[in-house]
Amino acid sequence: MAQDDDSSNGLIYGIIFGMLGGVVIGVITDNIGLWIALGMPIGIAIGLVSDAGNRRNRDEGHSDE
Repeated sequence: MAQDDDSSNGLIYGIIFGMLGGVVIGVITDNIGLWIALGMPIGIAIGLVSDAGNRRNRDEGHSDE
């Protein structure tokens, strides 16, 4: 499922930033397991929304730049 453009990286970045946010909040609250487990699905949701928006803009002929 390879694509020629970089507009489908929202899911990857969402997972990374969701887990990173989960680690930061987990360290602050001293409950890292819970917050990694919550951060990843939140990041996935944000990444999917980002990819859907990029796909919609690409299909309509708009660019993000």
